[in-house]
Amino acid sequence: MASCSDILRTEFPELDGEVFAYVTGILHSSGADFESVDELVEAVGELLQEVARDGKDESAIRDVCQRLFNCLQLDEARAQRCSQVLLDAPIQLSQITDGYDANTDLLPGLLLKRGQTSMVNAKKLEKAEAKLKAKQDKRMERDSVKSSSPLVLEEATASQAASKKETRMESSGKNKSYDVRIENFDVSFGERVLLAGADLNLAFGRRYGLVGRNGLGKTTLLKMIASRSLRIPSHISILHVEQEVAGDETPALQSVLECDTTRESLLREEKELTAKVNAGRGEGTEGTRLSEIYAKLEEIEADKAPARASVILAGLGFNTKMQQQTTKEFSGGWRMRLALARALFARPDLLLLDEPTNMLDVRAILWLENYLQTWQSTILVVSHDRNFLNTVATDIIHLHSQRLDTYRGDFENFMKTKEERLKNQQREYEAQQQYREHIQVFIDRFRYNANRASQVQSKLKLLEKLPELKPVDKESEVMMKFPDGFEKFSPPILQLDEVDFCYDPSHYIFRSLSVSADLESRICVVGENGAGKSTMLKILMGELAPVRGIRHAHRNLKIGYFSQHHVDQLDLNISAVELLARKFPGKTEEEYRHQLGSYGVSGELAVRPVASLSGGQKSRVAFAQMTMSCPNFYILDEPTNHLDMETIEALAKALNKFRGGIILVSHDECFIRLVCHELWVCENATVTRIEGGFDQYRDILKEQFRKEGFL
Repeated sequence: MASCSDILRTEFPELDGEVFAYVTGILHSSGADFESVDELVEAVGELLQEVARDGKDESAIRDVCQRLFNCLQLDEARAQRCSQVLLDAPIQLSQITDGYDANTDLLPGLLLKRGQTSMVNAKKLEKAEAKLKAKQDKRMERDSVKSSSPLVLEEATASQAASKKETRMESSGKNKSYDVRIENFDVSFGERVLLAGADLNLAFGRRYGLVGRNGLGKTTLLKMIASRSLRIPSHISILHVEQEVAGDETPALQSVLECDTTRESLLREEKELTAKVNAGRGEGTEGTRLSEIYAKLEEIEADKAPARASVILAGLGFNTKMQQQTTKEFSGGWRMRLALARALFARPDLLLLDEPTNMLDVRAILWLENYLQTWQSTILVVSHDRNFLNTVATDIIHLHSQRLDTYRGDFENFMKTKEERLKNQQREYEAQQQYREHIQVFIDRFRYNANRASQVQSKLKLLEKLPELKPVDKESEVMMKFPDGFEKFSPPILQLDEVDFCYDPSHYIFRSLSVSADLESRICVVGENGAGKSTMLKILMGELAPVRGIRHAHRNLKIGYFSQHHVDQLDLNISAVELLARKFPGKTEEEYRHQLGSYGVSGELAVRPVASLSGGQKSRVAFAQMTMSCPNFYILDEPTNHLDMETIEALAKALNKFRGGIILVSHDECFIRLVCHELWVCENATVTRIEGGFDQYRDILKEQFRKEGFL
């Protein structure tokens, strides 16, 4: 394929050096700016027509510009990188100095021979240069603003059709129902429509599980409800467990008690009135008011509140000592648990939970499942944990195709009903298609038969009246593949021998810890939060050094690590493609896109800022980054957090096919059962292998609950 320089030389053989250099300079330095051939004609067409010796007309000049434009498009990436004129071949200055003015200091491509006058119209050249300069200045200004401005993410918006009846009832105060009915509403995220003409009906006292693929808008919908961007009757209280509790001097137990604003207000007033009476500053009405306050406190069982708050905190893993610690002493994960405890204690009319099991260990999840089964008001929960939804949910809401479908029953019932519904829908569609074809055959056969005209018209009307059924819109299957790095190693592969470890000499995390794994291992580590699970993983990887004992790893062992805080390790201001390019330079964009596509990050998702992706999509980016170097052993810390169920299943299948070793920390019972063959329990400064697997561990926890009075 001819280059731009070749095209110019062929079409304009008499083109002088000044014009040639000017035009090639525009093509190479600003080629990326030309979005159409019209812009290219505007920039250089008039100039080329002026200097053409053979009198090319506008049509011929446009044809040449079209060829130049096509040439630029073939290698746009290269054109964008070019910022100067590229010479087609090296030039020996000593061979071309004859015939040129020795006093000039211009480059050879810009020189004129002695006595040769430029054929360029100076005014037109200035005009063309002014146009180009204005275009470049505008581009520089745009790039400058883009680089200096902080990343601004798109915002979610919601709109809803007004209901005059509901508006009248709300304004009159007659609406006493605690059911939530949101009809005919839309939700968008930037320019992307998440829900269109959707309906959401939540009956008071029922527990709804909201499910759907990552990135479809489950979390956004919860935020729209919590912020009342969608109309919710004002008398219905809403609590959305989204942000961790702020760290201050308030003890954890008191932080939970303060959620009951009615109780706190009554206690504060009671204290003030009592102080007035004791100081002799009363007005005589204090006694009556105190009686009212005591009656109200008795009515709301204020004296039982501390015990109820303590039970909730204990169930979520806060021991007696932790309940008295100030909130600022806790990590982010524990503050999220505290936020959940406050919501459970406050008992709102509508409780919104977004992946509540992400912050909990298996023990706390079992307690929460049991606690929520007795919940009196309404719950809407987003969760990827099948077992949690099967235990807690009375109904499932499926978000797909920009709409919401509701199913009665738990998650397993939802899966069966949905499958049956899809089969029926497909059967109805196929039957109607056959019926339409049968009628169309009759119409085509007798269309021009006068004797059958009335029958043909009748059939045409029948076709028009048939409801238009759509084929089943099946969701694409999620695929994941972990590249094999398997080769036979002689054991030991990875082991800890009599390891002691501590951050503080007064408190040892592990004493005499001995564990080992090989390239066939499928090990899950469980235990309460704070028992040392993540610490053990870091010792196994060599990130933390034992105080005593030995860590041994085979010299050819290549570990891939997925952190439960993987988002903190991603640069959120750049795209996923740029992220891989910085981490693994030297590959083509196509290779980076292929790697991301293997984990479901394809199309425009790959070039959007990582910050704009959903939690599950960020996890997929982290998987793509982790597997790029083809490890032969994976250590995964809570890999299922934020992933939808389809992706969790795809992850489990990929790990089962992977030929190498795996150690993972997880609280997802279904995922553990799909992947792991061994169960390690981290507790009491050591690790114990449970022969009976997860079933035995679950029985142990239930027995502990019975002893502690939780069951």
